[in-house]
Amino acid sequence: MTTSVLGSQALAYEWIKFRSVRSTVWTTVAAAVLPVLGAVFVATTGSLQSDDTVLGGSLTLSVVAQMLAAVVGALVMTGEYSSGTIPTTFAARPRRSTVLAAKAALVAGVMYVLALASCTLAYLVGDALLSEGRYAQGEPLPALFGIAASFAVAAVLGLAVGTLVRHSAGAVTTVIGLLLLPSLFGPLFGDAERWIAGLSPTAALEKLTQTSDAAADTVGSLGPWPSLLLVAAYTTVLALGALVLLRRRDV
Repeated sequence: MTTSVLGSQALAYEWIKFRSVRSTVWTTVAAAVLPVLGAVFVATTGSLQSDDTVLGGSLTLSVVAQMLAAVVGALVMTGEYSSGTIPTTFAARPRRSTVLAAKAALVAGVMYVLALASCTLAYLVGDALLSEGRYAQGEPLPALFGIAASFAVAAVLGLAVGTLVRHSAGAVTTVIGLLLLPSLFGPLFGDAERWIAGLSPTAALEKLTQTSDAAADTVGSLGPWPSLLLVAAYTTVLALGALVLLRRRDV
């Protein structure tokens, strides 16, 4: 068989496994629903800052949703270890690079599509419910495409961590730490805070949503798109490292 056919088959198998695991499905659903619920809550309570944007306010819960996207990525790999199906997967697909690539393509694609639809709907809901002219609109395009991409990157980051750690609880804790710790520990580094805090996927997301919380001293001075590219770059490096380790392990 050609490489493309093998890749398509591997992706199809991964999709079957993805939608057959309840924890993965429900976490994905929660990640898709949260941005819209957040938009409704913020609009009905009027809890926006005066200098916030409609886009940023509508996507208040997108950071939490992005964390769930990363958790989904981790569970896609660790779920196979906890259920004991990983030896069967590797027996059916001896090329482990194909397995990991199929999982990465699946979680990235699913999260990108869902996040684009969910965050676009959240913005439209917020725009409809918030008082017209009271807040700056923000620039939803092309930002919404970048926001969706940040969800995809977070999911692949979770997959890489899940591949390295192999245990669900440890992987989930680790990936959430990677998303949160830069902003939590950034102030400890003095003048370097803007660089440390800007390393996480959540920082790139906040910049893309144009929220008033995305100040340079808390999320770094890089622009939203360079910040997203930086996160995508080190996520790729981590995924490649996970692949190297995956090939060297017995299982």
